Amino acid sequence: MSTVTAMPVGPGGTRYKEVKEAMLAALTAQEWKGGEVIPSEKKLAERFGVSIGTLRKAIDELCAENILIRHQGLGTFVAQHRRDRHFFRFFRVARRDGDRAYPVVTLVNFKRAKCPPAVAARLGINDGTRLFVFTNALALHDKVVVVDTVMLPETKFPGLTESMLRSRPNTLYNFYQDAFGINVTGTDERLRIARASELEGRLLELETGAPVLEVERVAYSINQKPVEYRLTHINTEEYEYVAGTFKSGDV
Repeated sequence: MSTVTAMPVGPGGTRYKEVKEAMLAALTAQEWKGGEVIPSEKKLAERFGVSIGTLRKAIDELCAENILIRHQGLGTFVAQHRRDRHFFRFFRVARRDGDRAYPVVTLVNFKRAKCPPAVAARLGINDGTRLFVFTNALALHDKVVVVDTVMLPETKFPGLTESMLRSRPNTLYNFYQDAFGINVTGTDERLRIARASELEGRLLELETGAPVLEVERVAYSINQKPVEYRLTHINTEEYEYVAGTFKSGDV
């Protein structure tokens, strides 16, 4: 396992930011993986040559950004995408009576394709970059309500196969973390009204061209690196998109 050494830290109030960047570099290099405890504050302060107070300020920011999580009496851990604790931070579809259920996910298709310009711009990659593209149907209360089309750069997910997606034991973001060392820490979403394609209409039991809620998402990993582009289409006859504020303790 490689170890990322500390960079020289700047003066005054910038010290904790430099420590934060060094810790992010260590996380990116998978020195500490999802679910693992990071070294003690004393050891980290010695490693980076700063006071405990400065080190804690850096950790506080990483916790606020859902990258680390503190467990009282146990230490500070790398946040992990577990279904029971992390899922509803990123899955925001609920029935109109407020019920929030875990979806049953079915992989509909899987292919490789060239990245279109609009998606390349959102992912910060070149036009024509090779992508993995797959579609998932998500059923709630025994009815498909959501259709996701997900696009992933091949360079960030080397060796991804249809079989791996079908057999993954946990959530998609947990799969990214466990299989590829990619920790999704945030998303940028844009909502609009769209028309169901033929495939979406069939899966959602709607007429082709029926209005659906479209959510365009870019998911980001540590250091705000875009890693996933996703188009979600939702049948809103009985369900709605619920935006919420999540604290670090929710992950």
